[in-house]
Amino acid sequence: MARRTTPPVPEDFTEQIVDVDVSEEMRGSFLEYAYSVIYTRALPDARDGLKPVQRRIVYQMADMGLRPDRAHVKSARVVGEVMGKLHPHGDASIYDALVRLAQPFALRVPLVDGHGNFGSLDDGPAASRYTEARMAPAALVMTAGLDEDVVDFVPNYDNRLRQPEVLPAAMPNLLVNGASGIAVGMATNMVPHNLVEVISAARHLVAHPHASLEDLMRLVPGPDLPTGGKIVGLGGVRDAYRTGRGAFRTRATTRIENVTAKRRGIVVTELPYLVGPEKVIEKIKEGVQAKKLSGISDVMDLTDRANGLRLVIEIKTGFNPEAVLEQLYRYTPLEESFNINNVALVDGQPRTLGLVELLQVWVDHRIDVVRRRSSFRLARRLERLHLVEGLLLAIADIDEVIQVIRTSDDADTARTRLREIFDLSEPQAEYILELRLRRLTRFSRIELEREQAALAAEIAELQAVLADEARLRGVVSDEMAEVARAHGTPRRTILLDSAGGPGPAVVSARSATPLEIPDTPCWALMSATGLLARTTDDARPARDGARHRHDVLRALVPTTARGEIGAVTSRGRLVRLPVLDLPSLPPTDGAPSLSGGVPVGEVVVLDAGESVVGLASLDPAAPSLALGTAGGVVKRVVPGDVPANRDAWDLITLKDGDEVVSAAPATDDDELVLVSSDASLLHFPAALVRPQGRAAGGMAGIKLADGQRVVFFGVCPPAGPEGSDGTQDPADGTGEVGTGRGLAVVTIAGSSSALPGTEVGTVKTTPFDLYPGKGRATGGVRAHRFLKGEDALVLAWVGPTPPRATGSAGQPIDLPPVDPRRDGSGVVLPAPVHGIG
Repeated sequence: MARRTTPPVPEDFTEQIVDVDVSEEMRGSFLEYAYSVIYTRALPDARDGLKPVQRRIVYQMADMGLRPDRAHVKSARVVGEVMGKLHPHGDASIYDALVRLAQPFALRVPLVDGHGNFGSLDDGPAASRYTEARMAPAALVMTAGLDEDVVDFVPNYDNRLRQPEVLPAAMPNLLVNGASGIAVGMATNMVPHNLVEVISAARHLVAHPHASLEDLMRLVPGPDLPTGGKIVGLGGVRDAYRTGRGAFRTRATTRIENVTAKRRGIVVTELPYLVGPEKVIEKIKEGVQAKKLSGISDVMDLTDRANGLRLVIEIKTGFNPEAVLEQLYRYTPLEESFNINNVALVDGQPRTLGLVELLQVWVDHRIDVVRRRSSFRLARRLERLHLVEGLLLAIADIDEVIQVIRTSDDADTARTRLREIFDLSEPQAEYILELRLRRLTRFSRIELEREQAALAAEIAELQAVLADEARLRGVVSDEMAEVARAHGTPRRTILLDSAGGPGPAVVSARSATPLEIPDTPCWALMSATGLLARTTDDARPARDGARHRHDVLRALVPTTARGEIGAVTSRGRLVRLPVLDLPSLPPTDGAPSLSGGVPVGEVVVLDAGESVVGLASLDPAAPSLALGTAGGVVKRVVPGDVPANRDAWDLITLKDGDEVVSAAPATDDDELVLVSSDASLLHFPAALVRPQGRAAGGMAGIKLADGQRVVFFGVCPPAGPEGSDGTQDPADGTGEVGTGRGLAVVTIAGSSSALPGTEVGTVKTTPFDLYPGKGRATGGVRAHRFLKGEDALVLAWVGPTPPRATGSAGQPIDLPPVDPRRDGSGVVLPAPVHGIG
C-alpha cells in the first residue's frame, strides 16, 4: 500500500490570513451575480429585442451560412458551434433558446426555421440530435449589413473571436415577438404585436419625431398574439403603452354549433397565448369532478394538421351553452390574464418602457445603422473610384506603363517610378502592378468608364443621404416599409373593449336566459371587421357621432330580439341566424361601437375559405335581395322564397371559381353599383334585373376584362327625390341618407401581388354624381388612375357621406378630402384599410 506524502513547503512561503467581513463579501458577490444575470442572460436589448444567447444563435447561424435557401443542419451542430465559440454555458439552455426562436405559437415572426419535432404548448421538443434548423427569412433581416460596420463588435468569452454587441435588426423584434425573462430583482414580460402595425407606427414616428402616444396607438391598437384569440378589455393595454406596465385578459375563440344531430356543443378553435389544449382538458375535468362546472357531457380534442386546433365541449341536453361557456371562462384557462412588464436594456441600463420609448429606441438604432452603413459604403466606393481613375490613366498610356515596369529592377522600383511619372498614389500604383493583361482590351476601358460613372452617382447619393437628416430618415422609413411588405401578415387577434359575451356568468344549471328576453324590435349589426351584435331597442343606430368609435358598420337589418335573420356567405348560401345568438349593445349617443360584438365565425358555421358578406331579413314582406359576384354576375332573389325547417340554403348557382362579393335589399327604384379591380365603376337601375328563384344563376351585371374581378357591389338610392320621409337606405346597409346628403365613392389602389392587409395603398374619395349611369352588362367608367407600382383596386366602397375607414383591429383611419376628379390618382394612406362604412 502506497504511503501518501505531503509536498514540502517552500522556504520563502509566508502564510497570510485576510479577515473579510462576511456581509460585505456576500453583498459584493450577490451584486456581481445579479449584474451577470441581468446583462448577460435574462433581459433583452431594446434595440434588437434579443437576449445574449438568442443573439449569439442568430449570429452564429448567419456565420455558418445557414440561409433559408440552403439545407437544414442538425440542431446539435448549431448548439455546439454557439457553445464553443460564443456562449460558455450548457447546451440545454442554448437548445431551449433555439427551440423558442423556431416555435410559431411562441413568436409572431419566428427567426429559426425548424425541421422536426420542436415541441408544442403541451409537450417539449425532441433532442437536438433529432431536429434540424436553419435561418428563417426574418433572421436575414435581423443580420443584414453586419459586414458593413453597422454595429460594434466585442470580444467573445476567451478574447479569440469577435461577436456583435447588437444586431442591425431591420425588424422591430422586441415589439413584434415580445420577450420574457426573470433576472435578479426584476423581470420582463412583453407581449407580441403585429409587424405591419408596429412598422406603421415606427414610420409615423420617423416622419413626426414628436408624435404623441395617442397618435401611435391609432396605428398599434393592441397586441397581436401568435395563437390568435381575443383580447378582452383594452384599458390595461393602454396603461402598458403609457407606463410600461399593465394587464389584459385573453379569451379563446369559440363558437356554439350542433356537434351531433340532437346535441349542441362549444367548439374551441383558438386558445389564449401559451395555453395548450391538454391543460384546458385537464382543468375542465377537474372542474366537473369538483362540481364547479355543470352541463358538460364530454370533451374531445380533434386537433389535426389539416384543420388546426379543434376542441369540442359537448353540452348536456337542457343546458344553456352560453351559460356553460361563461363558467368555462371563469374556471378554466379558456380565459387567462397576461401581465405586461416592458423591461429592457437601454444604453446598458434596465428600463421600463412605454410604447413611445420602445419605438423611439428602435428608430434611433435604425437611423444609426443606416448612417454607419452609408458611411461605410461611401468610403468603399471612394476607394474603388480612386483605383478606377488610376487604372484609366494607365490604360490611356499603357505602352509607357509597360516600358516603365520592364525597365525596373524590382517591384518597389517600378512602384516608385509609376508614382513619379504618372502622378499616382501608392494604392493606384500597387493596383496597376497587379493588373492582368486581359484588362488591357478596349472593352475593359469601356467597362471601367461605366463603372466610374456608376460609382460617381452612388457617391453623390450617399453623400446627399449623410448630409441631409430628412433624407436619411426617408431611407430608414422606406426600408421599414419594405420589411413590412416582405414579412407582414394580417392580424390574428381580435381586440374587444368589453367582454362581448352573452352577459354575466350564469351559475344555474338550467338557465332560462333566452326566455327572459322579450321579443322587442331591434337592429342586427355587422361591422367591417366581422363583428356581429344587436341593439337593445328599435332606435336606428346613428351614423354620425364620436370620431374614434370602435369599428364601422357594414350591414344592419331590422328584426326582433327573438326573431331570425339570414347571413349571406361568399359561397352564395344564406344561413339562418337566431338574433338571440348576438350580444346586445347598450344604447349610445352617436356612432355605435361594436367592440362588444361577437366574431361572425362564432355564431355562423362556415366552410373553409367561406366568409359572411352581408345580412338579410327573412321577412316575406321585405324587398328582394340583390347579390353581386366577383365574376360580374348580379341577381335579385324572389322575396319570401325561404325554405321551412332548413338552417341554410343556396341563393344563387355560382360558376366554378366565382363567389358572392356582397348582398343587400333592393327595390326597382334603387341603383345597383359594381366596381371592378381595374377601377371601372358601373351603375344601372335595379329594375333591369328581374327577380329570380333560388336555383337561378343570375344575369350579367358588368363586363370584365380578362383577369379582372368585382371588388365591390352595393345598392344606392336613386338620384331623384327620395321617400316620403326624406330618407333612403343604401343597399349595403351602412347608414341613412337624408335629403341633401350625397353619396361618395372610395377607391383604394395597390399591388395585386401584395399580401392582403399588409400594403398601405393610395386612396381617393369622389362624389358619386360624377359617374354617369350605363346599361347592364357594359364596362362602366374609370374611377381611379393607377400610380407606379399599382395595378389593381384592393378595396372600393360606395355609400353615404362622410365615409369612415377602419383598420384590421377596428381602429379609425383618416381618409383624404373629397377629390372632384373622377379618374384622378389617390394619396397615400397612413395605415392599411380593412373596411369602409
